Amino acid sequence: MENRTTPPPTVIDPSKKYSVTVHTSRGDFVVTLVDPNVAPQTVNNFVYLSQHHFYDGLTFHRVVPGFVVQGGDPLGNGTGGPAYKLPDESNPSKWPRGTLGMASSAAGVSGSQFFITLGDASFLASNGVYNHFGQVTSGMDIIDKIQVGDTIASLDVSAS
Repeated sequence: MENRTTPPPTVIDPSKKYSVTVHTSRGDFVVTLVDPNVAPQTVNNFVYLSQHHFYDGLTFHRVVPGFVVQGGDPLGNGTGGPAYKLPDESNPSKWPRGTLGMASSAAGVSGSQFFITLGDASFLASNGVYNHFGQVTSGMDIIDKIQVGDTIASLDVSAS
């Protein structure tokens, strides 16, 4: 992917619903992204990065049992990402098990690191800026098995 210093151009159609199949070394899972009007830049960014194979070959670098599985860092250590930050697109999610969120950094919301909650995490709604932008719709059993170092093979985006 090019070294962007601003969020990517719009590639989504806000009138469509998007789902993403994540192919991992443990198996596949599917996330349905929130209505693009709720978190337009975060949804667009994830779709753009997925379509441009940004995540292919990256690892899950953080697993906190009962809390989150996190991936999407090109450096693999929790400090990497693109040269841009996404804006705050917080929404009233209750952060149930299987919620897809964008990781946060001191400089603002990150641009590529995502996490999936392994349990209910309602405290995230008021604990910093975490953009909720999807929900796991199948394969939570796969996510429960992910360990640090497991890889993301590819992501397939579909729109309806």
